[in-house]
Amino acid sequence: MTMKTTAPKEHAPADEPPKPSSAAQGFTRNLSTGLGAMLFKILAIAVLDATAIFAVFLAVAKDALLIASIIAVITLAINVIYFKRGWLPAKYLAPGAVFLLIFQVFVIGYTGYIAFTNYGSGHNSDKDDAIMSLLQTNQQRVPESAGLPVTVLDGAEGLALLVEREGQQLVGDVEEPLAPIDPAALSQYTQLSFADLLGRQQEVTSLAVPMSEDPADGTLRTSDGRTAYQYTSTLVYDKGADTMTDSLTGILYQDTGVGAYSAASGEQLMPGWSINVGLDNFTRAITDSSIRSSLISVTAWTFGFAFLSVATSFFLGLFLAIVFNDLRMKGRKVYRVISILPYAFPAFLGGLVWAGMLNKDFGYVNQVLFGGASIPWLTDPWLAKFSVLWVNLWLGFPYMFLVCTGALQSIPDELAEAAKIDGAKPWQIFRLIKLPLLLVSVAPLLISSFAFNFNNFNVIYMLTEGGPRLADSGMNVGATDILISMVYKVAFVGSQRDYGLASAFSIIIFLIVSIVAIISFKQTKALEELN
Repeated sequence: MTMKTTAPKEHAPADEPPKPSSAAQGFTRNLSTGLGAMLFKILAIAVLDATAIFAVFLAVAKDALLIASIIAVITLAINVIYFKRGWLPAKYLAPGAVFLLIFQVFVIGYTGYIAFTNYGSGHNSDKDDAIMSLLQTNQQRVPESAGLPVTVLDGAEGLALLVEREGQQLVGDVEEPLAPIDPAALSQYTQLSFADLLGRQQEVTSLAVPMSEDPADGTLRTSDGRTAYQYTSTLVYDKGADTMTDSLTGILYQDTGVGAYSAASGEQLMPGWSINVGLDNFTRAITDSSIRSSLISVTAWTFGFAFLSVATSFFLGLFLAIVFNDLRMKGRKVYRVISILPYAFPAFLGGLVWAGMLNKDFGYVNQVLFGGASIPWLTDPWLAKFSVLWVNLWLGFPYMFLVCTGALQSIPDELAEAAKIDGAKPWQIFRLIKLPLLLVSVAPLLISSFAFNFNNFNVIYMLTEGGPRLADSGMNVGATDILISMVYKVAFVGSQRDYGLASAFSIIIFLIVSIVAIISFKQTKALEELN
């Protein structure tokens, strides 16, 4: 009888804990991952909700109920999407849709809204703010008014005045009128010393504290930081009749519906307020002779600039692509690298560099290439246009070179060989075979390039700033201004900024580019038959 012996089982050390099973590990990992993701989602949604609530209250305070409603609906939709089980595609699409609404739809809609208003310099607030500003800016010292001893204080909201009147301490600043204050609350202010008064003299002298909630009571002002005097407006506002009367001249100003108080002579009090003017901005662009002539001139040059930029860069890029695509050419890889270097150069920096090189007095082109000549590349209207086209060609041909190179290499060599056998010459092969096939893939890119150059703000503004100025124009427009740079000047350059007119121009640009794109894409359908 044989006895079977088995090896003794090895036991884990007593101090070593048992290893968890793979199922337990997976459960723990899933639990921690799910919990972390849930906490992050709750935190992110909480921040979004808090921001949205603040935006809703702010919009309601500004009487923008439509915007408040849109924000509330979007926020509610996001909460539903991310807290409801399932709806996985919506969870990925929601962020992109929100950014699309904010940065595209809202911007376009707001631009369209501004185009139908008189929003701009002197008309950038509501009527109540305009009335308050008129009463505060047209003030004179009350004749023989007694001076009040004051103390200039510095607080969290800026400078304030402390006045003791009838045994009571009153404090007010630019935003808040004089009102009694608890002596204990004065600890939040710091009294300005004499040295501080001298160092901040401009702030002190420009400080105007309202006497009360009623703007007609005027303001309290000081020139030395020690004594203040009462100032009242020379304009008398009649709330019932909605009129302003100049107490010095007796002229009556009424609200005639133009966004400002106007006299019978047509004189207006500024600032006014923003109102809806309908199609007035578009009508001005057509009927006002000074604006119409500038608009026609700039539009014609915009089309010329966009067309010539695309044509010159395309043909130069195509020529270089054909040359460097020839296998017989040595070092063509090096030439290709050199040719695309301008494409890696930022357009706005290129404009600045060329602006220095084309300077009339000390530019490299005049001083070195033309032996010290004084050629006004950027100040003569026609030379400035040539300079803009030249710089844009330098910046744009590498893109066309890359596109044409890829398109040429995609055309089968068998087509050219078959044409040679049939007796076709190289020019015939290119014109009748390669060029039509090339246009099939390049035509959409030419259209997009035209649309890009139609709004190519960087090169124009960095090189010439739209100049030289057109002397016969009623607007701040130059010989090299295109529509987009003209819009920029109307909206942001100069003392008189007309955002309503600039928005109307933007809509006109959008319509022009859309029409050109639609017509161009319809014409390219004829090329598809070549496929």
